[in-house]
Amino acid sequence: MQTPLALDAFRSQSLEQDRGGGPFELESERMLDINLAGEVWIKTGTMVAYTGSIGFVRERILEQGVGTMLKKMVSGAGTSLTKATGTGSLFCADEGKKITLLELRGEAVYVNGNDLLAFQPTLDYRIKMMRKVGAALTSGLFNIRLEGHGLLAVTTHYDPLTFEVTPDAPLVTDPNATVMWSDSLTPQIKTDIQLKTFFGRGSGESIQMRFEGDGFVTIQPFEERPVVTTTGG
Repeated sequence: MQTPLALDAFRSQSLEQDRGGGPFELESERMLDINLAGEVWIKTGTMVAYTGSIGFVRERILEQGVGTMLKKMVSGAGTSLTKATGTGSLFCADEGKKITLLELRGEAVYVNGNDLLAFQPTLDYRIKMMRKVGAALTSGLFNIRLEGHGLLAVTTHYDPLTFEVTPDAPLVTDPNATVMWSDSLTPQIKTDIQLKTFFGRGSGESIQMRFEGDGFVTIQPFEERPVVTTTGG
């Protein structure tokens, strides 16, 4: 049983601290503190608090040339980014998911749109669509390619697990559990008709991603389902 804390003790124990960790630092494994002095991209809906003077402008991923028809097909938390501009401390979290901070040093990676929490504007980004997967089938419909020099924050349900992929050892994953992969890999979509019929269209077992070549793939021990909302227009 948890021992009750005096209010002063709780306040001291949970007090936000400036750890001097640079532009991105973790207040905890589930809370990101962005020391903002300019601009940063964050996943829409993940700001939980801020200090200082910060403004927010939302930019829909689906407005990046994908097409008007798809705007009506896909919606939810994984479909938009927000640009935060100003000076201060910006705190972000995403449904209590674990946060991993990464630094790209000229490399390129793909991140599932649901699992990208924040990134610096020094990174070039481009939205890629898994054209063979319908919006109703997987949360991995939209992936974000990031390249250059800068920091990014990736979220996972529980601890991530990374696999090395080689020409002799391809990897097959559930799209709903796939978080990130190296730019050197191009996933192919596989459909198991028998499993699709047995489990239903939304099953991760019936829709699979196959990775071949040299690189890595990161997954999470959780099948993340898309968040669907009603959109107009």
